[in-house]
Amino acid sequence: MRRWTREHPDAWLNIIGALIGVATAVGAIAFDAGLTWAEHTSEHYQGVLQMEGRGIWVLPLIPMLGALITGVLVYFFARDAAGHGVPQVLDAIVRRGGEIRAKTGIVKVLASIATVGSGGSGGAEGPIIQIGSMIGSVIARALGIARAQVGTLVGCGAAAGIASIFNAPIAGVFFAVEILLRDFSLRVFTPIVIASVFATGLTQVIFAENEAIFAVELPRYVFTPAELPAFIVLGLLCAVGSWLFTWVLHRGEDLAERHIRVHPIFRPVAGAFLLGLLGIAGLMLFRGAGTTTPGLETGAVPSFFGNGYATIRQLLEPGAYLSGLAWGAAGLLLVLTGFKILATTLTLGTGGSGGVFAPSLFVGATIGGGFGIALDTLGLMPESATPAQYALVGMAALVAGTTFAPMTAILLLFEITREPKVLAPIMLAAIVSTMLSRKLMRDSIYTAKLRQQGVRIGTGRDLSVLRHVHVSSVASTSLPREPIYASDPLSKLITLHAYHNIPDFPVVDDAGRYIGMVTGADMRTALIDREAIPLLLVAELMRTDLPTVRADETLDAALEKFASHDVSSLCLVDAFEGTRPIALITRAKVMARYHAALDED
Repeated sequence: MRRWTREHPDAWLNIIGALIGVATAVGAIAFDAGLTWAEHTSEHYQGVLQMEGRGIWVLPLIPMLGALITGVLVYFFARDAAGHGVPQVLDAIVRRGGEIRAKTGIVKVLASIATVGSGGSGGAEGPIIQIGSMIGSVIARALGIARAQVGTLVGCGAAAGIASIFNAPIAGVFFAVEILLRDFSLRVFTPIVIASVFATGLTQVIFAENEAIFAVELPRYVFTPAELPAFIVLGLLCAVGSWLFTWVLHRGEDLAERHIRVHPIFRPVAGAFLLGLLGIAGLMLFRGAGTTTPGLETGAVPSFFGNGYATIRQLLEPGAYLSGLAWGAAGLLLVLTGFKILATTLTLGTGGSGGVFAPSLFVGATIGGGFGIALDTLGLMPESATPAQYALVGMAALVAGTTFAPMTAILLLFEITREPKVLAPIMLAAIVSTMLSRKLMRDSIYTAKLRQQGVRIGTGRDLSVLRHVHVSSVASTSLPREPIYASDPLSKLITLHAYHNIPDFPVVDDAGRYIGMVTGADMRTALIDREAIPLLLVAELMRTDLPTVRADETLDAALEKFASHDVSSLCLVDAFEGTRPIALITRAKVMARYHAALDED
């Protein structure tokens, strides 16, 4: 068996990917069942408490109870189970070789059921990504998989989790390769696809159905080129919404850490109390005011509590948009957008557990629905269209803007709605939103916190960056005006080093052509015997085995030369002649340019 796995490593990874897909699907189904039970139970008791005469003032109690359970689980068993999960998985891939402890995934699931099930604003994808990634990590380590391949199997678990919980196998694959691994190579892609397919297949067999979770039917809608400007504007609006959502969430996390001075167990409870007060304000505002506006129907809990799936379904229903809706309805949806962003911040920013995908879908749907109502009010909407199409497109644009992953957003929205008629508008708005979001903010909703901790996300795009940045863009060190010849005394270099602080010295022949270099390390060795320095010539310390670097070469070629020779700098020569030294290029400055290129990318 061991011999077969050594001779067929890719086939072995594919088999393990299938195993991870099956195991993750079982975990996703169990998590979904637990979350559904918790949601129904909390809604039931919210109604019971309010019907007993206490009114909406008891609204914070059940979210606070769920937050207390979350605080206890996270504090005593797994501190990294707080928050929305994906940053922790990225951190594990980048800094710990994909190592994720089993109890982290288990605590994440239980804490998320307690948080979201009791009314906290969060989604299901964060927990299931973390448990799927944990399954992939645990199986990889149990089987002794090489560290370089553990990340691929972690990606298999994440893809399987998305595929199972959303019934979206393609989006699951692209989430893993576009957001987590950033590597589209076939060796990585194949086992992830297999894991996603197996997870989807098992989930569909167990539930005996293959339905989209937000099934949409738009029988009358026909996309026309006249709508292009509207979808571009919607993409721009969702980019601004993405920036606002990301900024408020991370600003809320920072403020909670600094100003909520309670024991870590009770910090989520404080957030849930504030969430309850926000919920009371929402119920008081929306009851009566939004009876004809989709998404504002209120029962025992406000529509921005929990994962918000019921509200999203209302916003995607064409028949929910009654004729006569005007600016007031669009304004109410805009207010609902703000409430959802604040609710998610109070939940996740204070240590609650859940994902940000569902809140992103919610915010995108409210922005899109409100924009559609505004277009309809202005008479700019085609007869075959309703605001529901814009709500759907807004969901994709908001997810793309917050994650910087347009392919994942496009494919996810297609799979969770199964409506191909708006595929082209989804693609356009998602790309527009991503482009502007990357201008408005440096990091996605997943990577901003990691940058604060000093974690740089690169992986699969590194080689692409290295191959597209040229040496000419690297800051170089000027050479002394006086050329160095092989026949010069070594004392000349010591004098030049004292005046110019140059680490290494290129050596030329009488025609000014590069023939070698004296390195600072060799000079320091020579200084041990100071009495011999007046007798030494440059030729005796000159190394002729060191390559040169041309300005038109790319960074990957330059780094390969540095890797082959243990020196701190190489000679930069004229790109046309190829023999005349013009400057020095140091390894440190090449790496600095590379990191700057990663930031630009």
